[in-house]
Amino acid sequence: MKNFLIVTNPDKDSDLTTTNKIKDYIEKKGGRVFLIERGPKDKDISEIDLDEMREAADCVMVLGGDGTMIRAARDMKGHDIPIFGVNLGTLGYLCEVEAAAAYDAIDRIFDGDYVIEERMMIVGQAEVDGWTYHPHNALNDIVVYRAGNLQVVSLDVYVNGKFLCNYFSDGLIVATPTGSTAYNMSSGGPIVDPKAQLILITPINAQAMSARTVVVSSSDEIEIVVKNRNNKKDEECCEIAFDGDNIARLKVGERIRIKKSDDFTKFLKLSKLSFIERLQKKMNEYR
Repeated sequence: MKNFLIVTNPDKDSDLTTTNKIKDYIEKKGGRVFLIERGPKDKDISEIDLDEMREAADCVMVLGGDGTMIRAARDMKGHDIPIFGVNLGTLGYLCEVEAAAAYDAIDRIFDGDYVIEERMMIVGQAEVDGWTYHPHNALNDIVVYRAGNLQVVSLDVYVNGKFLCNYFSDGLIVATPTGSTAYNMSSGGPIVDPKAQLILITPINAQAMSARTVVVSSSDEIEIVVKNRNNKKDEECCEIAFDGDNIARLKVGERIRIKKSDDFTKFLKLSKLSFIERLQKKMNEYR
């Protein structure tokens, strides 16, 4: 691999010092670099420009944190391009190396010393006002959460058409194994191997002390329906976030269906550490 699409977060590298050093290093080795600045507040990239870069790139090197990785994965949806992360943030569970190790990583990529790991994604399709939304993918999670008043919402959950549970909570997280270390983890959900094939359903601040994460097969379909909690139907409202981006609002009786996506994200991996070894290292660095 010699053609790199670098996606950098200017909020993490404000003067692009690290970005430009990495770009220069690749070019001095005879590589080709395309550069995109992709912070949370950056405007969307022209699809024409992005298509040209995706066609020419062998891999995507992301300079930032997990949020930048998620945005890059969304940009690469439907394209067979592996993603590689250089952590300029804090935990950086999705990133492969820290900034100091970036140059050694580039050498290894040039030498072909890497493996490609596929990560499952999930897809959600909401039904709002009798209209079915276009399906949206998520690498980490799809979250249904309360909107408006500071009160819990009532959510019915079905798996493969069979009623599972009603949750009185701030919302629900439906996460992939990759997303188990994101919002799912901070809400008390389990951490699982990102290569696993399963889906996690985790309540957010549920009223019932017995409410825990439910783990289902990646072949299952999950349906979440907003219920009428206090006979004030017009006040009940939830929002849906796909990897942190709000897509739609759900009112009482409206729903979203979630299942494993046919798409997946490819990660370029260098480390020979097992998942448990990497997890132990991250948790000890930032405890």
